[in-house]
Amino acid sequence: MAIILLDTSVIFDHLNGRFGRTQYLGDLIDQGHVLACCPVNFTEVYAGLRSGEELPTREFLESLEYFPVTAEIAAQAGLLRRDWRHKGHTLSYTDVTIAAVALRNGLSLLTDNRKHFPMPELNLFPLPASSG
Repeated sequence: MAIILLDTSVIFDHLNGRFGRTQYLGDLIDQGHVLACCPVNFTEVYAGLRSGEELPTREFLESLEYFPVTAEIAAQAGLLRRDWRHKGHTLSYTDVTIAAVALRNGLSLLTDNRKHFPMPELNLFPLPASSG
C-alpha cells in the first residue's frame, strides 16, 4: 500500500463534501493506504477557512501523516519551478513545494489538478472523475 500526499484541492473537496471525495478517501484508508499532508496544505486550507470550520478542519488535518518542508525540499521546489519556467510552464510555489515533498519522500500525490504537476518523475495516484 502507498503513502498518498493529498493536494489541497482534494482536502477542500473532502471538507466541503464535494465530488464523493470523503467516500474515496475512506476507501483508500480501508485498502490500507496512508493519507498525508504537508505545511503547504495547512497554509492553503487555513487561508480559506470560514467561521465555524476550524475544529473539523484541524481534526482532519491532524489525522493525516505529516511531512515537513526541509531545506532540501525547499531547494528542490525552487529548482523545479526554475526548470519548468525555462520550459515555458510557470508553476506556483505551492504546487512545486507539494511536488518536492512527494518526490523527496517517495510519496504518491492525489490531485485533480494534473496540469499543475507535470513532472514525469512524480507518481500521481489515480483520482476518479468527479461525481457531482
